[in-house]
Amino acid sequence: MNNLELLAEDTYPSSPVSSIGHPDDELLDAYSRTVTSAVARVSPAVVHIQMEQKNGRGGGSGSGFVFTPDGFMLTNSHVVHGASQIFVTTVEGDHFPAELVGDDPDTDLAVIRGRTSAPSVPLGSSRKLAVGQLVIAIGNPLGFQHTVTAGVVSALGRTMRSRSGRLIDGVVQTDAALNPGNSGGPLVDSQGRVVGVNTATIMGAQGICFAIGADTAEFVASRLIRDGRIRRSYVGLMGQSVPLHRRIVRYYDLPVESGLLVEGVVSGSAAQRAGLRERDIIVRFAGQPVSGVDDLHRLLTAERSSVPAEVSLVRGTELRTLLVVPEPQRD
Repeated sequence: MNNLELLAEDTYPSSPVSSIGHPDDELLDAYSRTVTSAVARVSPAVVHIQMEQKNGRGGGSGSGFVFTPDGFMLTNSHVVHGASQIFVTTVEGDHFPAELVGDDPDTDLAVIRGRTSAPSVPLGSSRKLAVGQLVIAIGNPLGFQHTVTAGVVSALGRTMRSRSGRLIDGVVQTDAALNPGNSGGPLVDSQGRVVGVNTATIMGAQGICFAIGADTAEFVASRLIRDGRIRRSYVGLMGQSVPLHRRIVRYYDLPVESGLLVEGVVSGSAAQRAGLRERDIIVRFAGQPVSGVDDLHRLLTAERSSVPAEVSLVRGTELRTLLVVPEPQRD
């Protein structure tokens, strides 16, 4: 063996890792399989939406997805609001007109319908999401159709102001990158279940994106299909879902392990008149359990307007009951 061979052997020793692969390879492969499997399941249902506004005032585009076998599609209200014509394109290239079934600017959700052979993907639930959980966004950002981004759930129970000026509660925050055109596309978990509807980013920020939770979307979509609009009553509070201390749950034999934390009360509202305060945690409304924001949204129907309802809440360590009279939703 000459000196050159000795130098090469000393300088570049063989590594056992290189012969068997990097120890993280298996984890990365598993991650890739998870993402590709979820995308393969959901992507055929994702559509590109283009709209033309009334009076020829321009148009816009966004994303959506088929969520029923008979062609109902979910998207954002701001994607189709005020549209005179709506056109949809599927991943297979089918192009067809769609009609607006109904939209709800207060939650930035809308339902459209068209004749399509695209498969549907049912709405899942956002209730069991956990911070740090893998999520995947699919949409059509900046005209690049069926773009996939992945990230994690950054936070739960966020509050975001809709374009109508009202606050949307129970919003999912994620760092799965969104851009203009992603609006209305699905946010899915590792199993390919739709857990949210992508809706917004913060201009100038990176990795701060938001989606309307699937439970809110399911409730709103069902009402839009039935009535074409959402009729609500109003109590005037902002809040988020929070877990309850186990001792309090056991001591008061509560029907839920989480509740709605009141983060703000609107001045002059029904909530203020009833005596609700910041930091109260609502656990029942009109005899029905409230485990979070979505439960209260479902209970505040138009029929509740002007009808007194008992509200059970935890204040500190005490369980109290107040009487609130919801008002008709303000236009």
